[in-house]
Amino acid sequence: MGVPIKVGCFALATTARAQAFGQKYGLLKIIAHAESDTVLGVHIIAPHASELIAEAVLAMEFSASSEDLAKTIHAHPTLSEGYHEAALAIKKMSVHIPL
Repeated sequence: MGVPIKVGCFALATTARAQAFGQKYGLLKIIAHAESDTVLGVHIIAPHASELIAEAVLAMEFSASSEDLAKTIHAHPTLSEGYHEAALAIKKMSVHIPL
């Protein structure tokens, strides 16, 4: 559609919560507008995706930016930390993964 985008991905299996579940697979990807940083979409491929989708829907409904998601406190250890990490990945930053 010609919309400039930026993407941040995070492997959910690297979270402490996923490791406690024995979850070896999972991905959370945030797609944001390259210029305004508004969240345009989210891909969640993982067990418990239905528990994670609400935050993405809320962010999109209120035109949140990936920076808004990065600044939101996400409890540890939870799978929702994936939002924080994926939002940081858009700006080539990370808390848990060396870049």
